[in-house]
Amino acid sequence: MTTTAAATTPTATTTTNSPNASTAQKTLSTNFDTFLKLLTTQLQNQDPLQPMDSTQFTQQLVEFSQVEQQIDTNTNLQNLISLGQSQSNNLAMSYLGKSVVMSNGSGSLSNGTASWTYALDNAAKSTTMTITDSNGKVVYSSTGETAAGTHTFSWDGKDNSGNQLSDGLYTLSVAATASDGSTVTTSVASKATVTGIDLSGSSPQLVIGTTEVPLSSASLVTN
Repeated sequence: MTTTAAATTPTATTTTNSPNASTAQKTLSTNFDTFLKLLTTQLQNQDPLQPMDSTQFTQQLVEFSQVEQQIDTNTNLQNLISLGQSQSNNLAMSYLGKSVVMSNGSGSLSNGTASWTYALDNAAKSTTMTITDSNGKVVYSSTGETAAGTHTFSWDGKDNSGNQLSDGLYTLSVAATASDGSTVTTSVASKATVTGIDLSGSSPQLVIGTTEVPLSSASLVTN
């Protein structure tokens, strides 16, 4: 009677977190070759009267197939991410030297000057202008225009104590209240020239003066 070889079928392992799909593919190929050699040895040495159960190696084949598909999927996703990054970088480069409008309240203080435009949907009884720095600290506040429509606000970069603040990115917020106590809807925008593009991070940054802002901050681009 033929003796059955004592061989252990290798287990397929996923490599979802592997940063190198090529290495994962080579590891899978090596494991699969080992599996086939062990399977062949078992088939050659099995007991004809008690043939081995095919369920185990069939399951292993399915697992190897699933892992291979997962590696291919991860590779395709990585290619899509790289393509998206390239397109985003190209878009950012097209902003160089152009003026961008930021509608999130951000504005660049450069050479001691910053300016915004703000709009009131309706006439207000009182309007408060508040400027905060990049850390969210209030550095300046004053009253604003109360008539409905669009207005311009220029700031010399000095806080309420008269101290000159350093150039950088600041945020203007406008709060307006109507004569009946209701809140008046407001909007704030600023315009600045893109002087450079920073592509060193995971997403491109627009360089405006001495500060950087995300590409998503620009709501409008003009020549």
